[in-house]
Amino acid sequence: MIYEKLVSIMTDRLSVSPQEITPDTIFKDDLAVDSLDLYELVMALEEEFNVEIPAERLNDVEVVSDVIRVLKELGVED
Repeated sequence: MIYEKLVSIMTDRLSVSPQEITPDTIFKDDLAVDSLDLYELVMALEEEFNVEIPAERLNDVEVVSDVIRVLKELGVED
């Protein structure tokens, strides 16, 4: 469920197709996501999942599965 919502938000906010997204997709290399894109994505995720994602948690985010891990660590249930 987290993954499906994440893909939906990413396709909307980052203008990518769902086919481009897998758990191993690298934001910077595969999707050309820059820091502003990532910030906008985080804002959308915070709103969707009703959580606050601390900025320092983003330092470890490189692939889609990292985002899912962070959300789960913040208490979001699958």
